[in-house]
Amino acid sequence: MSKRVIITAKCHPYLLEALIARGYEVVHLPAIKYEELLSIIATFDGMITTTNVVIDKQMIDAASNLKWIGRLGSGMEHIDIAYAETKNIKCVSSPEGNCNAVAEHCLGLLLSLMNNINKSAVELKQGKWLRDINRGEELFGKTIGIIGFGHTGSSFAKLLQPFNVKIFANDINKSDFDNEYIEKASLEQIKKNADIISLHLPLTELTKYYANDTFFNSLERKPYFINTSRGDVVDTNALINAIKHNKLKAVALDVLENEKLETYSAVEKQQLDFLLKRDDVIITPHIAGYSNEAFYKMAKIVIEKLEL
Repeated sequence: MSKRVIITAKCHPYLLEALIARGYEVVHLPAIKYEELLSIIATFDGMITTTNVVIDKQMIDAASNLKWIGRLGSGMEHIDIAYAETKNIKCVSSPEGNCNAVAEHCLGLLLSLMNNINKSAVELKQGKWLRDINRGEELFGKTIGIIGFGHTGSSFAKLLQPFNVKIFANDINKSDFDNEYIEKASLEQIKKNADIISLHLPLTELTKYYANDTFFNSLERKPYFINTSRGDVVDTNALINAIKHNKLKAVALDVLENEKLETYSAVEKQQLDFLLKRDDVIITPHIAGYSNEAFYKMAKIVIEKLEL
């Protein structure tokens, strides 16, 4: 009987080719829903997924033949890893594959905000040639607070080094990253000193709504604020309150609490409309870690880690 693997997400062709070369029968269903997957998961030995399907206790119990789960990219909050491991199911992710893509996107968002690139380009399309009000601000010499210093946070720091910035890094799980331009810092130090704050946090019970009213109200320098991690790390209502009360200079988001726009409630639509209408806010559709290169590297790394 052949080994079978199901891929529940869009992926680079390399992934299918590599699995087939290793003797797997591959079923690729990137649009599969939870109930459909639940009904067929028992027939598979392996699974490759992203965040489109929750792999909870019920799914794992139904996966009677499953030996491994590979996650394309970073963030394992949709997989009950602890329970999967009790069933001897190996779980791996591939954050190394898209961390540089996220870092470059962060830098692009930041430079666009600081130099009014997006804003002035839109104005020019409207026939407005406005120089003085679009005078930019240099990144050189600024203090940047990076909250979450894993693969993406540390990759962002590397890209920032040539700008002669001071980096305050905060991570509850790491402590060995001090060097000549990175200083381990408390959250209080970041709130007090940072000209720019960038979140690179996984979504856990501890980080849900990490950036809430208390967080924003305690900021002292009116920083630029960037989130390319998970939408639920930021309380959208608190973010809007912070903007309204002049707590932030500008905002860049690549993620939202709810990224399925067709399901929005009236309140969610109102919130998004408020953000989209502002010149000091840039929102992109969760593309930071989705470069062509990352698409391939995530597939390659997850295969390597699975050691098939």
